[in-house]
Amino acid sequence: MNETTESKRWLILLATSIGGFIGSIMFTSVNVAIPSMMSAFGAEFNVIQWVVLSYLLATCTFLPIVGRLADMLGKKSLYISGYFIFTLGSLLCGIAPNVPTLIALRAVQGFGAAFLTALALAIITDVFPAKERGKAIGLSGSILSVGVVMGPTLGGILADALSWRWVFLIAFIPGVLGMVLGLRYIPKYQPKTDQRFDYVGASLLFLSLLSLLLALTFGQDLGFLHPFIITLFLVSVVVASIFLRLERRTPDPIINLALFKNKQLSIGLITGFITFISISGTIFLMPFYLTNVLGYSARNVGLLMSIAPIALVIFAPMAGFFADRFGERPVTIVGMLSLLIGYFLMAGLSEETTVMGYLLRFLPVGIGMGIFQTPNNSAIMGSVDKTFSGVAGGLLALTRTLGSTAGIAVLGTLWAVRVAARSADSIEATKAPLDLQVLGLHDMFHGIQLFIFIGLVLVVWDLLSRYRLRAKMVNATD
Repeated sequence: MNETTESKRWLILLATSIGGFIGSIMFTSVNVAIPSMMSAFGAEFNVIQWVVLSYLLATCTFLPIVGRLADMLGKKSLYISGYFIFTLGSLLCGIAPNVPTLIALRAVQGFGAAFLTALALAIITDVFPAKERGKAIGLSGSILSVGVVMGPTLGGILADALSWRWVFLIAFIPGVLGMVLGLRYIPKYQPKTDQRFDYVGASLLFLSLLSLLLALTFGQDLGFLHPFIITLFLVSVVVASIFLRLERRTPDPIINLALFKNKQLSIGLITGFITFISISGTIFLMPFYLTNVLGYSARNVGLLMSIAPIALVIFAPMAGFFADRFGERPVTIVGMLSLLIGYFLMAGLSEETTVMGYLLRFLPVGIGMGIFQTPNNSAIMGSVDKTFSGVAGGLLALTRTLGSTAGIAVLGTLWAVRVAARSADSIEATKAPLDLQVLGLHDMFHGIQLFIFIGLVLVVWDLLSRYRLRAKMVNATD
C-alpha cells in the first residue's frame, strides 16, 4: 500500500461508512413507512410485506457470492457497482408506480446493498494496518448504529410530512457522495486472474439460503411444523449438503472450507451469530412488553428502545481502541460478560418495572454489543489473508443477517409457545394475561443466557489456547 493511500485511509473509511449508514437507515425506516404504502396503494399486508422481504432475501442470498467475486475481480469495482445499484434502486423505488414494481425494485436495491454490506469491512481491513483496524471498524460500526437509531424516526417524519416515497429518495444524495468518494479514494486491488467462478456452487448456495430464509420468515405465521415450512427446511439442508460436498472437490470454490480450520474465524462467526440472534429477538419482543404490559405509547417505546443502539454508538469505537491496544479476545470477553449480565437482569422484568428499572437492565445489553461487536469483527477480518477478505466480509455479514432473521423467528416463537403452555385457553400470546406474557419473556431470556454463556466459553477457550501456544513457542526458543 503506498503512502498516498495511507494518508487518505480515513476518507476511505468515510466512503464505506456512508454505505453502511444509508443501508441501515433504509432497512429500519421502510418498516415505519409500510402503513403509508398500504394506504397509498390500497394493498393488503400479506402483499406489501414483500417490500421488506424482497430486500432482505436479495441482500442475504448474495452476500457470500459477492464476497467471492470481489476476491476474484477486485473490491473497488464491485463496491462502486454496489453503490450505483443501491442508489439507482433507491431513486426508482421512490417513483415506483405500483406495488409489484416496488417489490421488484426493492430486490434490486437489496442486491446493491449486498455489495455494500459484504465489502465494507474487507476494504477497511485491506486499507488499515492491524494496529488501527479495531479503531476503524469501531467507528464504522458506530456510524452504522447511528443509522439504526435515526431510521425509524426519520422514516416516520418523512412518511407523515411528505410521502413514503421520500423514505427512498432521501438516500440518493448520500449515495452519490459515497460513490464519488469511493471512486476517488478506494485503491484498486490486483485480483487473482487465474481462478474460475463456481456457478454451480453459487446456485446451490443461493437456493439453500433462500429456502432457509423463506422457512424462517413464513414459519412465524404458518408455524414451523407446517408441511410447507418443513419442506423448505429440508430443501435447505439437502442443498447445503450437496453444496458442501461439491465445494470440497472444486478447485476454486465459492467458500474455501479450509478457512473454517482457523479457530479465530470460526469462533468469531459462531459468537457473532449467537449475539445477533439474541439482540434481534430482544428488540423484536420488547415493544410488545413495553406496550402491552407497561402501557407506554409508541413514541415512548421508540425512545426506550433507543438505549441499546445509543450505547453501541458510544462503546463501539472505545472497544476498537482497546482491542488495538490489548488484543481483540480480552475485549470480546468483556463484551460477552456484559451481555450475560444484561440478559440475567432482563429476566427480572415484571409488570411493575419502572422506566429506570428497564433502562438499567437493557443498558448492559447495549454496552455489551458495542464492546463485543467491534473486536469480534476485527478478529474475524484479521484472521484471514487479504486474498480472502471479501469472502470473510461476506460470511460476517451473512451471519449477522441470518442471526437477526433467526432471532426474530426462533425467539419470537419460543415466547409465544411458552405463553401458550401456561395458558388454559388457546389464545394469541399478545392477548394473553400480562403475567403470562412476562413469564414467557423470562423463559426467552433464560434461553438467551444459555446461548451467551456458550459463546463466552468459546472465546475464553480460544484466548487460553493462544496463551498456551505462545508459552510453548517461548519455551521452544529457550
